[in-house]
Amino acid sequence: MKKLSAFSISFLLLKFSFIVCCLNEPICFWRIKNSEDNYGDARTDCGFFLRTIEEPIGNFYDGIFELRIPERIYEFFMVLFFATDEINKNPHILPNMSLLFVNIVDLCQDTLGVLDQLYTTEYNRRYFVNYACREDALCDIDLTGTSWKTTLKLTIQSMTPKVFFGPFNPNLNDHDQFPYLHQIGPKDTHLSHGMVSLMLHFRWTWIGVVISDNDQGIQFLSELREEMQRHRICLAFLNVIPETMETYMTKAMIYDKQIMTSSAKVAIIYGEMNSTLEVNFRRWQYLGSQRVWITTSQWDVITNKKEFNLDFFHGTVTFANHRGEIAKFRNFMQTMTYDKYPVNISESMLGWKYCNCSVSKNSNKMDNFVFNNTLKWTALHKYDMALSEEGYNLYNAVYAVAHTYHELLIQQVESQKTTGVKGEFTDCEQVSYVLKTRVFTNPVGELVSMNHRENQCGGYDIFIIWNFPQSLGLKVKIGSYFPCFPQSQQLHISEDLEWATGGTSVPSSICSVPCTAGFRKIHREGTAECCFDCVQCSENEVSNETDMEQCVRCSDDKYANLEQTHCLQRAVSFLAYEDPLGIALGSMALSFSAITILVLVTFVKYKDAPIVKANNRILSYILLISLVLCFLCSLLFIGHPNQATCILQQITFGIFFTVAISTVLAKTITVVMAFKLTTPGKRMRGMLTSGTPNLVIPICTLIQLVLCGIWLLTSPPFIVRDIQSEQGKTVIICNKGSVISFHVVLGYLGSLALASFTVAFLARNLPDRFNEAKFLTFSMLVFCSVWITFLPVYHSTRGKIMVVVEVFSILASSAGLLGCIFVPKCYVILVRPDSNFVQKCKDKLIH
Repeated sequence: MKKLSAFSISFLLLKFSFIVCCLNEPICFWRIKNSEDNYGDARTDCGFFLRTIEEPIGNFYDGIFELRIPERIYEFFMVLFFATDEINKNPHILPNMSLLFVNIVDLCQDTLGVLDQLYTTEYNRRYFVNYACREDALCDIDLTGTSWKTTLKLTIQSMTPKVFFGPFNPNLNDHDQFPYLHQIGPKDTHLSHGMVSLMLHFRWTWIGVVISDNDQGIQFLSELREEMQRHRICLAFLNVIPETMETYMTKAMIYDKQIMTSSAKVAIIYGEMNSTLEVNFRRWQYLGSQRVWITTSQWDVITNKKEFNLDFFHGTVTFANHRGEIAKFRNFMQTMTYDKYPVNISESMLGWKYCNCSVSKNSNKMDNFVFNNTLKWTALHKYDMALSEEGYNLYNAVYAVAHTYHELLIQQVESQKTTGVKGEFTDCEQVSYVLKTRVFTNPVGELVSMNHRENQCGGYDIFIIWNFPQSLGLKVKIGSYFPCFPQSQQLHISEDLEWATGGTSVPSSICSVPCTAGFRKIHREGTAECCFDCVQCSENEVSNETDMEQCVRCSDDKYANLEQTHCLQRAVSFLAYEDPLGIALGSMALSFSAITILVLVTFVKYKDAPIVKANNRILSYILLISLVLCFLCSLLFIGHPNQATCILQQITFGIFFTVAISTVLAKTITVVMAFKLTTPGKRMRGMLTSGTPNLVIPICTLIQLVLCGIWLLTSPPFIVRDIQSEQGKTVIICNKGSVISFHVVLGYLGSLALASFTVAFLARNLPDRFNEAKFLTFSMLVFCSVWITFLPVYHSTRGKIMVVVEVFSILASSAGLLGCIFVPKCYVILVRPDSNFVQKCKDKLIH
């Protein structure tokens, strides 16, 4: 077992601040910044190199001078203490050798200084275990960070292998230009994907972006824009902050106006601390810009504001590269003593500390914060430091160097080229090559590869930082993002997430209110895609999701509900016998048919009555039969339509009415021929006695048959499904086929009726007791009135009402003929039989 010498000191009381917290998430941290430290978040650079020595060492540390560890890099020394101690206790790495770290001269001196004066008065010398501070020409591996610019300067000045433990920076990734420089930090390959996934989860579609004006910032912006466009997330504003302070100050007011006037409540910040970008961020804090800031772990800062305004800051959401918890480091921090590590732990107040998060869920989070006398919380509670991303990178870097030295030692033994001291290496090119190829599993169980091309599935832990008065800060892990998981499992966000305002409602960042179901988006001209207006879907169109670009039209057998969110099945509708209108019209048709048959029976029974014989009883029989058929043909319009009924409706209507009207025309012609011809010749008398006027009926009917035949051949009637006339119903009706043919048939009937009306009107005043010319005139007047009225009414209606109008017109016109022509005659036959004298009739006919 390896053991290094150390000095012991008396017990050191650990003092530090604590903020009582009650959180549901099991991983949370607290931090307090000293009020006098206005630059507590600034990253200070420091460099070390690691060296192996053989045991025992003896008085190796006697020449080491005391060093005071500043707060801002305290974490790095703790990691180095812990990692080297852990490696030196591991028999599988560098057996029989010890690993120690040495600061880089000048950089370490300027950065660290000397130990606290408090301890120099009590002790003459202080030594750090595994620590030395001296220069050497050997090819040891340097550990540098956290600023890439400082590392770049060191790389130019020195050709020794170096491991940069700051955040990965592409400026240092040119192996041709910097062959001896390696980076341990993982690439942010999927950072933009993770941030966009977070936006989609919280439905943030109106985002501001603030980046540094450098290659790294522009590259990130390019990747972020591509992801945002792919998921239809819009850029509300873009601030590219110049790196030089002079240029920045000329545009600072423009940047302030953009963010203060923007409606975006979420902004992404990408860039380095200790830059004009941080100056800009602090300026916005001072102006009271209320935003949710999404950024990287470098920006897990707390404010120095004394006033407490929950509405000021929704919180900072940071993405940190996923790393496992180093449980032994927690125990190391809790059990470390000054005997071995002469460190005043109370000097470090800046790092994040773990917080007890096991309080009941029913507690009110805000009520448990204690803002006064926080320094009274002392060593009664255990604590440990939560490693920053740079601290974890440094931990891995120490192990990478240890594995490199281990491999070099093996090569030394195998090649038997130990020309110098064992564990000392002079070939920097060989050391750099071995370091570059190291792939190992660290004690946490995570795979670490110095070749970044193999690290393509690095995940992220997502934290939210809350700022409170007295420079208190609280950081809570709210989720994680793993790009190589299945799409639905890549992002995980805690369900118990609470924002800095104390509520669970997610802050909204949208340009336009989402269009609810039943509406669709109309983009505003000249604005981003996320800015739109909402309009209701058109008739019979639906949208069942929010923010739909287009509404979906319902199929013909379905209709949109009143909210226009779903398509409902249409009910089939037609003029059925069960409908009230169907019952009424059917009853009327049957009733009039029965009445007409009774009139026909009466005329047949009283066929020898003068009034029956005087008005040509054969034509009367034909007219009555045709009227019966006219009444009955209306029944074809009632009931479920089919192709046969659609054709029969129009043909029977046209033929039967043609027979009826042509019969009336024959009657009028007969009356005129009988009474207008005062001195009829034998030829005229023969025409009357032979029934020549009756030929009008077949001739007119034949013409109508020809017209109907042409109609059927060109464009016959057919079934249609009307979805417009009744809401939620499909009305099945018969389409006329050829509208022109329908109007020709109807016009032909109208011309016959007009001819009959004209002839009857001329014969209305002829002297005779049984002259029916007046009745024929009135019947034609009623017939024409009905069908003239029918046309505009019919064309102004839809669906079943069209059928009802047509059936009613058929019944009304037929009833008009029946009533005007035969009711007076039936009255004479049945009620006034005394006026029916055969002799008078005979005398009149003879004379």
